[in-house]
Parts: sequence; C-alpha cells; structure tokens
Amino acid sequence: MNPYSKSSFNFDIKLKTRKMSKTVVASVLLVGASTVMNGSCFQGNAFLRPIQNNLAPNPIQNHLASNPPLHAAARPISMYVDSDWIGRASQELLFPGGSPNTDTAKLFEDLLDSEKQIRAAETLHGMPWKTSIQEGKPLLYMPFWEWQMAFMQKSLKNLRVKPMEERFKYNENLKKKARIVNLSFQSDEYRKIRMTYYDAGEGCQVFNSLWYPDPRYNLPVLGIDLLSFGGKKYLAIVDFQPIHDDEKDHELSYEDKLAPIKANYPSLKGKMSSKFYDETKFFSQEMLFARFEDPTIIQSELLEAFQKYVSMHVDLVRDCKGNDSTSAKYAVLERHGAYDTYSADRDPATGLFAAMFGKDWADDFVYDFLFSMSGRVSDCSKPIGHSNEVQENLTDTQRNMHITATIALPTN
Repeated sequence: MNPYSKSSFNFDIKLKTRKMSKTVVASVLLVGASTVMNGSCFQGNAFLRPIQNNLAPNPIQNHLASNPPLHAAARPISMYVDSDWIGRASQELLFPGGSPNTDTAKLFEDLLDSEKQIRAAETLHGMPWKTSIQEGKPLLYMPFWEWQMAFMQKSLKNLRVKPMEERFKYNENLKKKARIVNLSFQSDEYRKIRMTYYDAGEGCQVFNSLWYPDPRYNLPVLGIDLLSFGGKKYLAIVDFQPIHDDEKDHELSYEDKLAPIKANYPSLKGKMSSKFYDETKFFSQEMLFARFEDPTIIQSELLEAFQKYVSMHVDLVRDCKGNDSTSAKYAVLERHGAYDTYSADRDPATGLFAAMFGKDWADDFVYDFLFSMSGRVSDCSKPIGHSNEVQENLTDTQRNMHITATIALPTN
C-alpha cells in the first residue's frame, strides 16, 4: 500500500533533534509520478498532504506530461538534514535501477529549494509588475509588495510557498482593464501570509496582505489594506488585529509598542467609520487609518509606517514563547476562524470582485482564499471555526509528536 495514500506529513514540522551533535539522515519514500499527478507533491522544503484536483504545482504537471515515470515503484530519497530542520542542508535523489534522468533530478532539486519556489510563484504572472494594465498609469502600491517580499525572505525562518487553488492565483478582465494576482506563504512563525495586488489602472489600485501567526502564538493577526480610487481618493489600514476582545487575553501586549510608531505619522491617525466594520471588534486602538487625497502621503508617511508595523509584528512573534499544546492551538485557530468569518461576511471588496470576475468566483475567492477559515451561512457542513484548515493544523500538531514512527531518523 502506498504509505501516503491515506495521509501524509509535513517536513516543515520541527523535529526534536536540537540536542544532536551530528547531521542525521531522514530516509523517506517519494511516491510514483502517477501519484504525484493525483495530488501529492513537493512544495518548498515540505512534502505536503494530498491535495485535490489540479492543485499540484504546474512545474510537476508540465514535467510529468512530457516525461513518463522512470519507475513504477516508489523512489527513495535521502535528505541530509541539519540538527534542526529537514531539508535545510542538501538533498540527493536516489533512483533504483540506474542513474536518474538529469532533468528529473533537477526538477526535484528545484522543488526542494524554497527560494526557487518563491521566485517561481511570484514571477508566474509577471510580478512584480512594472506597468499597469491601463497604459501610463502608476502602480501606486507596488513598492509595498516588493519591500514585503524582500523582508519576508530576509526575516522569516523556512519561508515557503503555501499551496493554493490555481483559479485564485490570477484573474483578469481585459475588457474592463482589471487584473488580480495572489500569493500565499507560510513560515516557522506564520501559518499563512497571503498577498494580493489588484490593478485596474487609475480606477483602482489595491495592495492587501494578512499575516496569521502560527497557532502556537496567541497573538493578533497583521492586517494591511491599501487602496486608491480614481487617482483622487486613498484609503489605508494597517493594524495588529486582535483575535480576542481584550488585549490582555493575548500572550503579549502590543498596543504599547505601536503607539510610539503611530505618533510619528499624523496623517495616519484617522477614525474608521462603522459602515462595514465595528472598530471595537478585531481592530486595535493603535490602528493606522487614513482617508486622504494627497498621494504624496503614500511615500512620505505610509510606506515607512507600514514597514515599521510589519517589522514590529515579526518581532512580537519572535518574543512570544508559544504554546505547543493541542488545546492551546485549537483555541487560537478557533479565533482565527471567527476572525475570518466576521471579515468575509463584511468584506466590501466582494462586490468589486463580482463586477470584474463574476459573483461565483468572487464569493469563492473571499471565503476560500482571502478568509479560508471562514464558514458561510449557507454551508452547514462547515461550522464556524471548524474548517478543514483547523483540522489540518491540529493534525500537524499530532504528527509532530509521532513523526519518528513514520520516518527513520538514525542518530549514529
């Protein structure tokens, strides 16, 4: 029986090898190429759980379409592992019955290289774009996208691409001159970081990002929403969005750290209206908020303030001890689910996406990608806070405890 047909495990899970003085070797089986086509795949440094339909990365699909499986049987892979993380050092493919095809070996080498995966994911649809879909119009928030990509790769541990549905990666409406691109990442510190850039020329520009800490950390999520309309009106929100009503219910305080930063940017001290959201629910007292008509504020204040808030959030996660218990993680994921449901039900962008890309795509995009732990009112099979993503994270927790029963880790 294929050992990965029922479930698989993540190599991004931290193994308890910190006390080992020598490099260890983890020997695993790479399922046959036909199984990879059916959903199991390598992504960054992780062997991910089976995924549905066409979610396997295009490089694998394209390669397998032109290269028949070398062997019908499973192929063993030896990965030389440092004392902390699988895949941190080098990888060697071992194919029974002869030397591997050079192209095939190179393919899996690339797939195991998270930096190459990140570059491939970003450039798949031409990001970072240099020109707008509407000729001659600026991409106002592209510097924010570029800075965040560079910062994540420099500052986060084990950053890798997080799988997402193909239909959400990119969409466009050439007739109405609008396009949208999305990426999703995870790291040791964050279970999900999603990024969205929407370009409709002068009519609308949007940069949106949301950072969910790993469920070990009972901390606020980092929300970023920057918009421009008609080249005349601008809206900016950057916030440590609390997952509890009271700040003291989080592992660490944070508003005291944000207040001195916010004090330096007078244009970003506005008050949010209650048209779509209740500012007392999932928003902090130190939220950066601004409605303005002077585009120079984007460079003179907003960019720097955004960078400082992002940096501070990463520092907050690093300062947090974290709680590895299943009950603690479940409690955090429940609050992430509540946050996602609240946000998805009220997101004012749903109408915009529906007008550009169709209602079905827009609804699925909001509930299944932007806020993927949300529960739709009409979906009785997925109660609020009990999405598949909750179960997946909890399963990862359990696998962390039992992974040595699945993978042989010789210590001598």
